[in-house]
Amino acid sequence: MFDVVVIGAGPAGGSAALFTAKAGKKTVVIENDKSITKKAWMENHYGVEEISGPDMVEIGKKQASKFGAEIVQATVTNIVKTENGFNVETDQENYEAKHVIIATGFSVDLAEKVGLKTKAGTEPRVKTVFEVDADGRTNIEGIWAAGTVAGVSVHTIITAGDGAKVAINVISEMNGERYVDHDILKS
Repeated sequence: MFDVVVIGAGPAGGSAALFTAKAGKKTVVIENDKSITKKAWMENHYGVEEISGPDMVEIGKKQASKFGAEIVQATVTNIVKTENGFNVETDQENYEAKHVIIATGFSVDLAEKVGLKTKAGTEPRVKTVFEVDADGRTNIEGIWAAGTVAGVSVHTIITAGDGAKVAINVISEMNGERYVDHDILKS
């Protein structure tokens, strides 16, 4: 059983997986390789002069993998509540986890099947998003949402930050105390 299943490997999902894996949480990222970021070019990311979307996604997956996250290519077809958490069903195999972070960009396809509440989006071309609280919680305890699908701006720097924020909240809930991840410059 995984501690966390992250659905989506774009900036929000990749960032969430980086934080959960680095915190020692057994993490799997399920990606279908349809991230809208794969079409992007960015020159507005603080600390990065310029980067292509495909490079950003690949670097993010490598960072998460470095800390132990497992990355799998599949499409999630359903999320079923179980006694111990969730069974995340894909077109390849199933994954059990205590928490699920949905970071699917523009896609809310799972909402109706799973019972997740949605609302109208506010960003251009984003018609519907998941209803979440300030921490990223959906209406189903243990299912969280991050990034564009959670109603934040489509800008990658913002979705990446939102993925990190939601991951910190998941880790904090799992640990029973506020989690902080600060690395110190090594001399």
